[in-house]
Amino acid sequence: MQAQQKTAIRLVGVVLVMGALAWASVPFYDWFCRVTGFGGTPGTAEAGSDEVLDRIVKIRFDASKERDFPWEFKPVEREMELRIGETGLAFYEAHNPTDRPIAGAASYNVFPYEAGGYFTKIACFCFEQQILQPGETVQMPVTFYVDPEIVDDIDAKHVKRITLSYTFHEIDLPEGDDALDSAAGTNMN
Repeated sequence: MQAQQKTAIRLVGVVLVMGALAWASVPFYDWFCRVTGFGGTPGTAEAGSDEVLDRIVKIRFDASKERDFPWEFKPVEREMELRIGETGLAFYEAHNPTDRPIAGAASYNVFPYEAGGYFTKIACFCFEQQILQPGETVQMPVTFYVDPEIVDDIDAKHVKRITLSYTFHEIDLPEGDDALDSAAGTNMN
């Protein structure tokens, strides 16, 4: 009987450990991607780079939206050239053609994946939810640079073109915001 109790306790322990690991895997993976740039996840910084190199990199901007998401969403400029370490400023445009306020959140990634850890955002509309009133059009900025350390990475040093992609998804309006007066033109940027 005692052997059966030990086995049952061990099985419960295994189930608890596996459940805890499954629960912790999502935030851990998110942290891992942000720190390492794995999966094309860009880093963030408070300010631009202190070093600017003579090497040029082309940045391409891409926009998409979740199926059935009613906004129109596109980059204002499709491509720009920057020196590595130079701070860039790009804009994306969103338009709500509906007759109701809609909240959205943008997910993002960088391609090629090797460049993800070196593509650094200083400020971005994607850091916050966006609320567009009926008929509202906004231009949303993203400020960024490519970290000069990219030239020391054996896998990323030959990257000459980087694509920054955003996908907008509809989210629930914050409590109380669904009754906002569309004439107020409130936009959380």
